[in-house]
Amino acid sequence: MAGRIRESDIALVRERSRIDDVIGEYVALRRAGGGALKGLCPFHDEKTPSFNVRATHGTFHCFGCGEGGDVIAFIMKIDHLSFVESVERLAERCGVQLTYEGGGTSVQRDRGTRARLVDAHKAAAEFYAEQLRSPEAVKGRDFLAERGFDEAIWTRFGCGYAPAGWDRLTKHLLGRGFEVAELIKAGLSREGRQGPIDRFHRRLLWPIKDISGDVVGFGARRLYDDDQIQAKYLNTNETAIYKKSHVLFGLDLAKREIAKRHQVVVVEGYTDVMAMHAAEVPTAVASCGTAFGKEHIGVLRRLLMDDDAFRGEVIFTFDGDEAGQKAARKAFDEGDQQFAAKTFIAIAPDGMDPCELRQHKGEVAVRDLVARRQPLFAFAIRAVLAEHDLDTAEGRVEALRRTVPMVAGIKDHSLRDDYARQLAGWVGWDDMATVVRRVRETAGGTATQPKKAKPVDPNQGALAVDVSGPPRPDPRDHKLRAQREVIKLALQEPALAGPMYDALPAEVFTHPAYDALHRAILDAGGASCGLAGADLLEAVSKNCATQVLRTLASELAVEPMPLPNKNAAAERYAAAILAAVQRELVARQIADLKSRLQRVSPVEEPDEARALWGDIVAMEEWYKALGKQAAGEFE
Repeated sequence: MAGRIRESDIALVRERSRIDDVIGEYVALRRAGGGALKGLCPFHDEKTPSFNVRATHGTFHCFGCGEGGDVIAFIMKIDHLSFVESVERLAERCGVQLTYEGGGTSVQRDRGTRARLVDAHKAAAEFYAEQLRSPEAVKGRDFLAERGFDEAIWTRFGCGYAPAGWDRLTKHLLGRGFEVAELIKAGLSREGRQGPIDRFHRRLLWPIKDISGDVVGFGARRLYDDDQIQAKYLNTNETAIYKKSHVLFGLDLAKREIAKRHQVVVVEGYTDVMAMHAAEVPTAVASCGTAFGKEHIGVLRRLLMDDDAFRGEVIFTFDGDEAGQKAARKAFDEGDQQFAAKTFIAIAPDGMDPCELRQHKGEVAVRDLVARRQPLFAFAIRAVLAEHDLDTAEGRVEALRRTVPMVAGIKDHSLRDDYARQLAGWVGWDDMATVVRRVRETAGGTATQPKKAKPVDPNQGALAVDVSGPPRPDPRDHKLRAQREVIKLALQEPALAGPMYDALPAEVFTHPAYDALHRAILDAGGASCGLAGADLLEAVSKNCATQVLRTLASELAVEPMPLPNKNAAAERYAAAILAAVQRELVARQIADLKSRLQRVSPVEEPDEARALWGDIVAMEEWYKALGKQAAGEFE
């Protein structure tokens, strides 16, 4: 690396990169009170949102797994980038020209880093897109035109063409300064008999992008009968930046509408996504070279704000053929119970996929397909019933034996009873109450089975107690409430805390973790140091000796605080909190003086007794004054 990024530029990137906008690209956020935003944590699985963002302070913190920090830390963690790569990405996003100490306004990135691999894919996508407009690519353009996609649509999705010849892309990228080892690591080239050759040849290409919009791979469609590779579709092999179980085609275009509409439409192929978007269904996505799985579900849940309190819609759209029916059943078995959202299925008529439906019946038919969705529960149950002869007693009994556990597995209790009643009607079972009872008994039996020990969540390590450091304080401990609130004030509103906070004696903080964090704040310059938001949190974190303290600092930097909006009221609130912690210290000092007085004989030590009594009277007056200051504003 030619040099370090200038500190002033890093500060400017932090200032201009609104953390709520950046995180909003990955997680759906909603207001949580006290100026905070809340969403599902992208760093560990959870059903209830515990991931908090404070836009005014430029910080985030998850109360579930303990991850936290500023906007740069978020990009580092979410995209597995180095500090420099994260700053560079944010700088490009917010229009900051970086200067590197050691000379220049640009820097040669380390070979083989994620940023280099992404740059190589970006250059490859541009090369392929240009080739699609060449005379050689007429077959690719015809393929798209035959499916109803004009140039505006395929340009929007970045479609390209891999030309004939063994190494045309490889040579192009080598000429752009990339190395053979990087191109092989990126999956763009591979070793041939006489040197490196291109991964794709004579195929129509779709760039596959991650959620942030970076090209990380390609999907390639067979066009020619003489193509030696028989597979209709080829995808980039898994690489350091391309994990097929974590990416969804079209998500970079659909993510905002998914978060806005609280709906996602899951289709099976690249052209299906294009057809959906062209038909004004902008929430469509597809898996890339693998089945829709658990990791995909996690990505979508965070965008949908899919939790137990707020539910969106997940609509699976499959072909009407046997393979599509099988895929729909698989979606129910593996996907439905993973979502809190309502899950639906939409199957096109006459065995058509969404792309064919748009071609033959128009865009209105595509939108109608989504509108006529049916609950996935009902589809899956009726698909099983169709395998049995319900005209016979044996068939009905066997059908119930297979479908009662399916209904019993429905998480929503109110839905469970409703589907139990419907099941009785679908099977033709006269005694509806018996079916409902069997479903309830099956569900109850499942619930009362001995629970397996939950595996340890590696993400919870941040909440563990460091052997060499103080334990994590209980945030619900009322006795420590004032201490917690005053540190929150120092981290979130240092201008209000100011010199009064910095002058607090260390004895104010009785819990060792709060005491250590208070010392870290003072070591960083105190509340009067002039830093605020993410800059202050970073400075404090550097002075925290253990992970528990760093996590606690991140947590208190975003935890909601009942701070009034008006300046005068906010100042009174700050003064009240500061008075409250001092009052607790004075109370302990008074108790200590009274204990000492009881051990002094007024006859044998009259001067000592009078002095102690005078101190007690003065301290009690001070205690009352602090009480008036704290009354009504904090306690």
